[in-house]
Amino acid sequence: MTRVWLVRHGQPAEEAHQRCYGSLDVGLSETGRAQMSQAAQYLETEPISAIYTSPRSRSRESAVLLAASRSRPVEVVLDFREIDFGDFEGLAYEEIAARYPDRYRQWMETPTQIRFPNGESFAEMRVRVLRAFDRIQRERDGQTVAIVSHGGVNRILIANALQMPDECIFRLAQDYAAINLLVMMEGVPSVQLVNYRSCRAGV
Repeated sequence: MTRVWLVRHGQPAEEAHQRCYGSLDVGLSETGRAQMSQAAQYLETEPISAIYTSPRSRSRESAVLLAASRSRPVEVVLDFREIDFGDFEGLAYEEIAARYPDRYRQWMETPTQIRFPNGESFAEMRVRVLRAFDRIQRERDGQTVAIVSHGGVNRILIANALQMPDECIFRLAQDYAAINLLVMMEGVPSVQLVNYRSCRAGV
């Protein structure tokens, strides 16, 4: 049995508020750090043998907080980065709607079908995320691991386990510091926990 904890990063810094950010590299806010400290407390009794993270600062900072009470290194996995929104990165949503009305409409109506200008598509992201996850499954068979990354990465992994069609993926809520659990039994996934938040009210 392999147990995989999927943890979304904590709330990012204010500069990301109401803006499109995927490859945009922003760190955690004070609230985000508090959220991840509480997530770490929730998982402190888990025998986590390895912690993997996205290269983005908000995820790396979150992973370090999760690893703080453990003698476990944090391994950065490039394929676990959030989707690259290309020309949309760093723009406020109303700016995107004004500059790219057709692309914005397509994004809102069919988010898994658009390829972002000078960025990537959901399908491209899905391929790399599943590739990295398959490698970890092979290397850590029978162990408990944690992957600290993004809402998009978590949705892909949970949806893949449930064999959900792409167009339904955003029915999976992923709040900041959300905790999810996949259990693999002889290669067959079981979704045991989704979008659990260990944070106290107001954090």
